[in-house]
Amino acid sequence: MKRIFAFLAMIATSGAVVAAEGPRTNIIAVVTDDQAAWTVGCYGNPEAKTPNMDRLAKEGARFANAFSVTPVCSPSRASFMTGRHGIEVGITDWIAPVEAAVGLPVGVETWPGLLQKAGYETALVGKWHLGVNPDQHPTRRGFDHFFGHLGGGWSPKSPTFEVEGKQKTFDGLFSVDVMTDEVLRWMRENKDGPFAISVHYREPHVPYAPMPPEDEAVYKDLDPKIPDSPLLDRNKVKTATRRYYSAIRAVDRNLGRILDELDSLKLADRTIVMFTSDHGYNIGQHVIQHKGNGRWIAGGVEGPTRPNMWDTSLRIPLLIRWPGVARPNTVIDETVRNIDTMATVCGMLGVPVAAGSQRGRDFSPLLRGETPSDWDQDVYGAYDLHNGALAYMRMVRTPKWKLVRHLKTNFMDELYDLANDPGETRNLYDAPAAQAEKAVLQAKLDAWRASVGDPIKD
Repeated sequence: MKRIFAFLAMIATSGAVVAAEGPRTNIIAVVTDDQAAWTVGCYGNPEAKTPNMDRLAKEGARFANAFSVTPVCSPSRASFMTGRHGIEVGITDWIAPVEAAVGLPVGVETWPGLLQKAGYETALVGKWHLGVNPDQHPTRRGFDHFFGHLGGGWSPKSPTFEVEGKQKTFDGLFSVDVMTDEVLRWMRENKDGPFAISVHYREPHVPYAPMPPEDEAVYKDLDPKIPDSPLLDRNKVKTATRRYYSAIRAVDRNLGRILDELDSLKLADRTIVMFTSDHGYNIGQHVIQHKGNGRWIAGGVEGPTRPNMWDTSLRIPLLIRWPGVARPNTVIDETVRNIDTMATVCGMLGVPVAAGSQRGRDFSPLLRGETPSDWDQDVYGAYDLHNGALAYMRMVRTPKWKLVRHLKTNFMDELYDLANDPGETRNLYDAPAAQAEKAVLQAKLDAWRASVGDPIKD
């Protein structure tokens, strides 16, 4: 009740217009770790056994061109939570255990925090990875309840989680199932809502295995299709792909448990379900494994880091079921970015966002079937790698071209003609015929860098 009074007071002072009739809409945000769009059945992969992810696409909307603005976890998650680029909040690479001082700065608003102020009960189950200090704790950043891990990773089996402020190990159990058990418990406890829960699975992050036997069995005999490169150890890449798929299957099965619970609680018709990942992934694409800090795997041997902002490292699945609004089987081709999450979640739920507080754009009109005539299709990104290697990358991507600048180094800049080379196999940075396009993109990138106060200078 205190939350409701607080929300009414906020509306009275902000002048926001929010529908007052009937129960308010809940939201569940399911976020996987290291899952590329190419791993989901509804994105065109016939080998992917993802019936529940596919169900969301059938019952709602699939975004064909969704991108992360950074190809590694912590800065990407910062953008997802705050609507700001990692370079703006001092999170430029994944936060390593030795970086105890790094985390989300005090005073940076999150969308769970805005929903909390608007009267929502909020929870985070799973991965945080935005700081381990007390003032960076999820319960200080908009979540009423936290069950999970403050750091970047944990064992897929017998995980140790923070539970009610204490560490607890779940011997013999699988992380993906333990987390979902907690999600279901919390949903039942807060079924009268309104509620907002973020579910951040570690899967399919390495190590991919072990996974529950029922999920591993699905791919036991699969001969997966892998990138066609003579440099790859095909058996090794196929084994890794089977294990990766098994971890995704484990998430999909548990997503099904969440959807079934919504049906059981009779909440499905007033709960938005959003499924996405923090960034893309490679298993043999471009002859690397992992993401923006991927390593060469030529000849089956893991080599040095290849810093990158290829589409395979940036393109993410994004599925949103919004009952009564997003029409079933909708495919949205307009470009969206994970930095748009804050504006969009608040836009869907009618919660005001202070002007100038974040850089995302509300793409909820696309879900309503409305396409703004001035929709910007460009994606800007930044990644300053400092764990295991050193790189300062800045990117601008349009539907037809991509420019990646490697600052503070020579002969590594990249330019791709995406319209004719979607696989980004031919670097045209020095090609005479591409210089006009490069100049246009460079001007765009310069203007964007100035607008965000890029701390790195050329």
